[in-house]
Amino acid sequence: MKITSGAALAAALLAATMSSPAVAQLDAAKADAMMKKAACNACHSIDKKGVGPAYKDVAKKHKGDAAAPAKLAEKIRKGGSGVYGPVPMPPNTPDKISDDEVKQLVAWILTQ
Repeated sequence: MKITSGAALAAALLAATMSSPAVAQLDAAKADAMMKKAACNACHSIDKKGVGPAYKDVAKKHKGDAAAPAKLAEKIRKGGSGVYGPVPMPPNTPDKISDDEVKQLVAWILTQ
C-alpha cells in the first residue's frame, strides 16, 4: 500500500509541475520561435558556440544547480557579461519576451 501511495503522490506532483504555465514544456519549434522573437538566436544556438555560449554548454554548466533557473532568468532579463567571455549580453525587456516565456525558455535550455 505504501508503494501505491508513493506512486500516486509522485504522479500527482509530476502532473502539477507539468501543468504549471511557468514551466510548460516547449518543443523545439516553440523554443525556436521564442528565441527568434527575442533575437536570442543572433548569438546563441543549441550546440555551437557563437557570440554567446551554446545552450548545451549552458545546461552542462548549470547541471544539478537548483538555483540555475532563477539565475538564468535574471541574466536573460538584465543581461550581463563575463561568465562565458567578454562580450556582453543585452537585456531582454518584457516587450520582447514575457516573464512566463523566459521561464519556459530557461527550463527548455536546461534540458539540452
